[in-house]
Amino acid sequence: MARATTPTSAPWGRLALLTAAGRLGLGALLTLATSWSWRRLTGQAPDATTRLAVRMMGVRDLGLGAGALLAQRRGAPVRGWLEAAAVADGADAALLAGSSALPRSRRLLGLVVPTTAAAVSALGARALPR
Repeated sequence: MARATTPTSAPWGRLALLTAAGRLGLGALLTLATSWSWRRLTGQAPDATTRLAVRMMGVRDLGLGAGALLAQRRGAPVRGWLEAAAVADGADAALLAGSSALPRSRRLLGLVVPTTAAAVSALGARALPR
């Protein structure tokens, strides 16, 4: 009988769960240190609307990271959490890459980080059973 593939037995699944843990940390940082995070990304202080948007992104990442890690810990399906994370990161990459809010010197970072996270989450989800 073949052993079931779990996130911890599939290499991409393990990497995707590490990314989920990183997402949890990033979500906390964006939520709790919103202005500091935005200044590091753009070099500018955020206005009230930007702070709200950054916090919303942080809370979303907290939820996606915690959801994936809790599902894995409980033996529940993780694939959907990873797929949702890949979609969210893909959208972030598209928005940040084309954003005039980012100085040209920081657009590469705004493109590479979420694109890499999206790819890892998507490959991790794909490595898991349906």
